[in-house]
Amino acid sequence: MRKVGLFAVLSALLCGASAASAEDFIKGVYLQSEELCAQAKKESVKSLIDSGTLVLSARGIDSAEYSCEFVNIIRAKRFPAWAVTALCHEPGHMFPDTLSILELSPTQLDVASVRSVDDEGPQTDNAGSYYLCDGVALP
Repeated sequence: MRKVGLFAVLSALLCGASAASAEDFIKGVYLQSEELCAQAKKESVKSLIDSGTLVLSARGIDSAEYSCEFVNIIRAKRFPAWAVTALCHEPGHMFPDTLSILELSPTQLDVASVRSVDDEGPQTDNAGSYYLCDGVALP
């Protein structure tokens, strides 16, 4: 009985911390360059997604045939950063990823991934800089 009670308390604390952290998580739509943001304003985010461009938002990372859903978000206490667990999907393949997202400025995020990706392979790399696209919304 004690183990069940302790587990319930720890689960509640972790869920509470995760939910509270999600409240101050990133807002808006982010693309991997300011030029892509300008293109999204001119055309649409959907056209960029359809062309294979990665789009980062609070729900995850999306592209035409690729997506990562953020399933756990934990805010760092000493840095403007989050540790994120994601479930990612490519055609015929699902895998986990763990990301760190660091706020470099109010309009720029740096994303690092523990998943190793071959530069010449067909895998998608979640890592890199992402820029806030003001006035752009997800489809």
